[in-house]
Amino acid sequence: MKIVRTVDELTALRNDNSFKGKRLGFVPTMGALHEGHASLIRRSVAENDCTVVSVFVNPRQFNDPNDYKNYPITTDADIALLESVKCDILYLPTADDIYNGYDGCKMDFHGLDRMYEGEFRPGHFQGVVDIVYRLFDLVKPDFAYFGEKDFQQVAIIKLMVKQKNLPLTIVPCPIVREESGLAKSSRNKLLTAEQLEVAPQIYRIITETCAEIPESQTPDALIETLKSKIDSVKFMKMEYAAFCNSENLELLSKFDKKIGTRLCIAVWCGNIRLIDNINCDIK
Repeated sequence: MKIVRTVDELTALRNDNSFKGKRLGFVPTMGALHEGHASLIRRSVAENDCTVVSVFVNPRQFNDPNDYKNYPITTDADIALLESVKCDILYLPTADDIYNGYDGCKMDFHGLDRMYEGEFRPGHFQGVVDIVYRLFDLVKPDFAYFGEKDFQQVAIIKLMVKQKNLPLTIVPCPIVREESGLAKSSRNKLLTAEQLEVAPQIYRIITETCAEIPESQTPDALIETLKSKIDSVKFMKMEYAAFCNSENLELLSKFDKKIGTRLCIAVWCGNIRLIDNINCDIK
């Protein structure tokens, strides 16, 4: 695996003739890699001639400075994992270098940046598209792989690619979970042992909630029930839950079995914020 650390190094490598005619896969990450990331990388390796992975904790997408400060950095372990899954190129930029001379990405979010995650993390999605657009421009991948745990983020990146007419395909990949059902996340490393014991209750509760929803049920009433169940678990407090159209993320005021429905949720477990989402079965 080759490690590059600067824009100039990456640009020179990308312009090398050895890349011509090769199918290039890309997995952007913020490090603290786990099996969820590994699944994305393995898929890219299987489907492409060359796979690039970036590891960069992007300061622009943190609306809480303490969240940025406390984000886990595990560079040595990340490198070991990347080598084990046969990543070809690791890009390890610094903020000063990657943002030097770059003003960011301007796009029309169609309101997606102000709902759900965006409501509680102002500026977050602008920070996401700033770095993802920059990375796409530098790496120039044919395919980019993203986990569906960040369901809203995937929708926004797809929208950005469409608006900017970028010549690449976004590949959404299923959520990878612990045996307990807890969605794998770098933030899980920040949970205490006690919190790790109760965190899987998020998935249990949303799975039970979405198993068979009567079409006559109302989303608002179900969210109240969901909040009551989540908040009754030790350490937990629901920040938001939303039933939305799984294609365009439009908030649903009523259930319709002809419409694909997704439940998106954010829960505080102690002082660690966890997100998850699941498809709903409307009867």
